[in-house]
Amino acid sequence: MHTARKNDICPLCHGRGIIIIDKDRAAPCNCMLHRKIQVKFKKARISQEMLKCSFGQFKTRYYSKNLKDSVNGKTYFEIASMTLSGVREFVKDVLENPSADGLLITGPVGSGKTFLACAAANALIDNGLEVLFVVVPDLLDQIRASYDTSSPDTEHDLMDTARSVAVLILDDLGAHNYTDWAKNKLYTIINYRLNNRLPTLITSNLDLNDLEQYLGQRTTSRIIQMCKFYRLLVETDIRMLMRRERDTHV
Repeated sequence: MHTARKNDICPLCHGRGIIIIDKDRAAPCNCMLHRKIQVKFKKARISQEMLKCSFGQFKTRYYSKNLKDSVNGKTYFEIASMTLSGVREFVKDVLENPSADGLLITGPVGSGKTFLACAAANALIDNGLEVLFVVVPDLLDQIRASYDTSSPDTEHDLMDTARSVAVLILDDLGAHNYTDWAKNKLYTIINYRLNNRLPTLITSNLDLNDLEQYLGQRTTSRIIQMCKFYRLLVETDIRMLMRRERDTHV
């Protein structure tokens, strides 16, 4: 049985799991479906720290106004501002259209990709949407673990949820050692979502050329087809900068 922490209690149903429509009718709250997904994907829950992520907390001051992208000539600050607007627009589009385009956010480690992905997830969940947020290596590990006869999960259930959930967020589609098995699972999920026009947000520390090297051409081509593309750039890992600020104020 799921026991909600105090700060996780749904503001719509207040933890009851149902919403009263009138004196004779009640309906399941959307939070119940989200809880079922999180129970099925044991490592899918957004961490307590990431539950605090919101667009208003995204600090563009960490991005240089002097350093420029050698490709488009825009400053890191300008790129971060554009990416923030793009992710906000993604949330708006998904709320208005269940078949909205997806989003791919790339950039080095510590550039704010996961923060923005969590902010998007939180905004969508707050608006009652069904969202599955998974770190790619954890997703693959859990599918692999389902082959154990003692596992309460089945590969079919896990794959079906990842394929068909209203909004899928794949965090850290990075430079891992993808076996042919792993590549095939990711292709199956991404291809299904493309064909069924289901919004997907992906973060990766790889650029498009590297994605093709690690995932293969057919998966990368589908990501390009289904997603708008943004790339964050930073001079220093933002987590290090934030740590220095905290240490300074101690």
